[in-house]
Amino acid sequence: MAMDSKQINARDAKKGNYVIFDDVACRVTDNKISKPGKHGEAKCRIEAIGILDNKKRVHITPAGHRLISPILNKRNCQVLSIAGNMAQVMDMETYETLDIEIPDNMKDKVKEGEEIGYWIILDKKVFME
Repeated sequence: MAMDSKQINARDAKKGNYVIFDDVACRVTDNKISKPGKHGEAKCRIEAIGILDNKKRVHITPAGHRLISPILNKRNCQVLSIAGNMAQVMDMETYETLDIEIPDNMKDKVKEGEEIGYWIILDKKVFME
């Protein structure tokens, strides 16, 4: 999986940060840190929601363990054409053409000739709201 990412400690995963759980980019919604026990270090109970699938994931790990945090690439493009639920777009920086699926909630915002933003998340391109 080729992607831009960085590593963070589990205790540093704050609300709003991005992490990768089960090979899915997720936004952290809560991080509860327990006290260290008699025989071990503190534990983190991290709740996160998948960016693309909106599924809730809970991950429990020692506070010192490293997590992978994806670096989301936010870019702009111009819509060239629309065919069904796919849009052919041109990136405004590199001028390359891409095919991006239009989600149901974005159908009225994606129009030919308009500029719109998109994200590159784990090598997948999606329109941002």
